[in-house]
Amino acid sequence: MNTDSSLKFKVASEDWEFDQIHRLNYRTFVEEIPQHSPNAEEALVDKFHRENTYIICLHGDKLVGMVALRANRPFSLDGKLENLDSYLPPDCVPCEVRLLSVEKGYRHTRVFYGLLATLTRHFKEHGYHLGVISGTVRQLRLYKHLGFVPFGPLVGKGEALYQPMCLRVTDFMERAEKIYRSTSTPPAVGELVNLLPGPVSVSRRVRQSFAEAPVSHRSQAFMLDFDRTKQLLCQLVGTEHVEVFTGSGTLANDVVAGQLSLLPGRGLILSSGEFGSRLIDHATRVKLSFDTLELDWGQPFDRAEIARKLDGGKDLRWLWAVHCETSTGILNDLPMLQEVCAERDVRLCLDCISSIGTVPVDLGGVYLATCVSGKALRSFPGLSMVFYSHDVRPAPEHLARYLDLGYYAEKDGVPFTIPSNLVYALHTALKSFRDNRIFDQIVHLSTWLRSTLRDMGLTVVTPDEHAAPAVITLAAPDGMDSEELGRLVERAGYLLSYRSYYLLERGWLQICLMGECAQDEVSALVDELRELTASPPATPSEAAGD
Repeated sequence: MNTDSSLKFKVASEDWEFDQIHRLNYRTFVEEIPQHSPNAEEALVDKFHRENTYIICLHGDKLVGMVALRANRPFSLDGKLENLDSYLPPDCVPCEVRLLSVEKGYRHTRVFYGLLATLTRHFKEHGYHLGVISGTVRQLRLYKHLGFVPFGPLVGKGEALYQPMCLRVTDFMERAEKIYRSTSTPPAVGELVNLLPGPVSVSRRVRQSFAEAPVSHRSQAFMLDFDRTKQLLCQLVGTEHVEVFTGSGTLANDVVAGQLSLLPGRGLILSSGEFGSRLIDHATRVKLSFDTLELDWGQPFDRAEIARKLDGGKDLRWLWAVHCETSTGILNDLPMLQEVCAERDVRLCLDCISSIGTVPVDLGGVYLATCVSGKALRSFPGLSMVFYSHDVRPAPEHLARYLDLGYYAEKDGVPFTIPSNLVYALHTALKSFRDNRIFDQIVHLSTWLRSTLRDMGLTVVTPDEHAAPAVITLAAPDGMDSEELGRLVERAGYLLSYRSYYLLERGWLQICLMGECAQDEVSALVDELRELTASPPATPSEAAGD
């Protein structure tokens, strides 16, 4: 059975496969779990080797996982547990599941579940009713998750303690196949399901566009394609113009700060999270004159409060805010900001880096707005953009050329080298936004996810009525460290946002739906979170001894 072009599941049959089985057996049950004594050959031949059937997983020519089954009596458990049959249902046909082991570096991937799915089909083919195991006490939670039921006392000694467990094969098949299907779409070994706010998972078509040979940014063909890409961007948000920069969202916001430095009067900056604070830093660095309206993190802005601030301030000519505050998951009220600014002839500038591509955004009446390629637009990082609908001219000499929006406009958007690979990847990604299906999918998945997480007893930080659908911020459960929980989830195959200092300070993690992601991937993540937050986490070893 193949789950991926690089993974192969089969019954072991070749001499070189058995040689690797003995060596993985040694690494697991001698070096990792001290059940047997070391030897110079660094190979452990199981005492029931000739009776075992080995289900194995190969990554190329490398054995990365195995599990053995054996139907001959006496089982290894017969020698450890007196009167084993008294614990088993009458008239069943049992087999023993043994030597379950996954190579380090391949744990918490599809290898484990692929082994189980292959094993269940072997059960069905040979008419077994019941599977019995000696499950390492290090992974009791994992076996219970699969439906194994403990029976009898612990067996073994020292650090090699095992719990006898059993499961009806019909239940085993149902559970293992269900779990395997839920993990069948994550990327292959070495990759993770990406639920970060950026860089995000991109589609195969976008990757193919990026992989094309680079072309000159001065060629006529590229300039035509670049212009079409800019048209798609403007159509997405309803502006007349956009300029594209080689750099991150920080660069785009510096461009906005540079444009504001050319305006008379002062401004107002709104902040209720990390990225609002960064707007204040942008403005401070170019010595803008401004007031601030700062709220506690995660608080939505109130129209009346903004109006009072604008009306009470002296010569306030512009307002700068974050549309989607990524650090908390708040989605600020764009129509309200547009109205309150239009009523006072105040120029509205927006950081839309985490909103464009996740929700419909109409930038009508917005003076300047920023976005990037590597977040919700579902392409590779490296390009940023500034949207506008007014005429711009090159700035005086005190504004750096690279930050001069008017200079880009004067040079048809390409005053400097721009990587064609990033442009063509972005162009391909933008074609996915020709209707609202992406937005509907994000809202549907986000609504289900928030409700499910709350039903599990987890705290979703942002209330639904002010929430950005693509950013779900969780508080780590009481008694759990958010960084450790993030690492455990990552080892299980899912990349969440938790490493940023502002998340670590608050004990928060974030699940982001900005890139290519599927319901079954998110469902599998929920199952993993349910396991990790229900009881203290187990060690990452996956092994069943004899």
